[in-house]
Amino acid sequence: MSGLSSERNPVILVLNAGSSSIKFDLYAGQSELVRGQIEGLGASPRLKATRLEDGQDLSRPLSHEEGHDHKTALGVLLALIAETVPGLEVSAVGHRVVHGGIAHDAPVIVTDEVMAALEKLVPLAPLHQPHNLAGIRAASAAFPSAVQVACFDTAFHRAHPWVNDTFALPRTLYDEGVRRYGFHGLSYEYITEHLRQTRPQAVVGRLVVAHLGNGASMCAINNGRSIGSTMGFTALDGLPMGTRCGQLDPGVVLYLMAEKGMDAAAISDLLYKQSGLKGLSGLSQDMRELEAAGTAEARQAIEYFVFRVKRELGAMAAILSGLDTLVFTGGIGENGVSVRSAVCRDLGWLGVELDEARNAARETVISADSSRVAVLVIPTNEEEMIRRHTATLIG
Repeated sequence: MSGLSSERNPVILVLNAGSSSIKFDLYAGQSELVRGQIEGLGASPRLKATRLEDGQDLSRPLSHEEGHDHKTALGVLLALIAETVPGLEVSAVGHRVVHGGIAHDAPVIVTDEVMAALEKLVPLAPLHQPHNLAGIRAASAAFPSAVQVACFDTAFHRAHPWVNDTFALPRTLYDEGVRRYGFHGLSYEYITEHLRQTRPQAVVGRLVVAHLGNGASMCAINNGRSIGSTMGFTALDGLPMGTRCGQLDPGVVLYLMAEKGMDAAAISDLLYKQSGLKGLSGLSQDMRELEAAGTAEARQAIEYFVFRVKRELGAMAAILSGLDTLVFTGGIGENGVSVRSAVCRDLGWLGVELDEARNAARETVISADSSRVAVLVIPTNEEEMIRRHTATLIG
């Protein structure tokens, strides 16, 4: 590994800092060197990592001091990289940044001015943006000579038609940036590029991608361009998620304020951290735990999740004037056999026919041969998308 030339193969570190985890990928050119994540930050931290050259498992539990916060966890990652692939100098660090606001419709090299602008967007993505920016600061300190690149989850959606970009509020608010941004754009961009190489007819046709996981959304794509998304101004809208509520009548927020005396902080905690699958089940945000639990509340939480996915699929198909291809991705989308089956059940009117044997076997194409709509399962790779953007920006 250390024999790779940094000049010919720029070394790129990709950081995807979430609320309680940091995913990372180290590349020399297009060769992946080390991949992994630190999860359970602040609670039960654990490093999961693999050296790709020989498949060596580098995983281990972390002490509370090592996994206390993002800064200490990044120190663990840096030590791991130095030990595992010595002699390589990091040329650039690519970061996932959830919210880019109005101004950013493409990845950018981070400057002080860019950081100041992104700080102002923290209230729009409180679960993610602070950690994304903390990752940039930590990486800047650790690699002072490396280029820092911000890649935005909102950028893929910035070409939405106006009607899919606005709310029926006074136009002054739209001009100030109160509009539908859409999220999970790096995932949708990766799936679109993957299909462009493997099934180009799917990209030029009417495509819906369902990114289902702890965060969940759906995107209507036509000719490779996002024209509709279930998420809006923040990452709360649309589908129910692990701990987020999804679509909600704004009158509920007014009620909580007026009748329950809840302030903005309490409502934010409720909607972002106590709702979704966790709130409905009273048990867990993890779909696997809910499927295993078998309680009435767990079943109802799953049923509501499936119902909302089917409802939003109908909306996305209406935006596209039909449907040619449906792709499942994300943790639940890629692994949830029973969820995929439940979502696709009784969708013959839309042209969807599932092959249950293919679905159970976790094949890429899970639709029946007679299905008018192709139904696919494709693992997403946001880190690879960030690497590509970072490599492009550093030339």
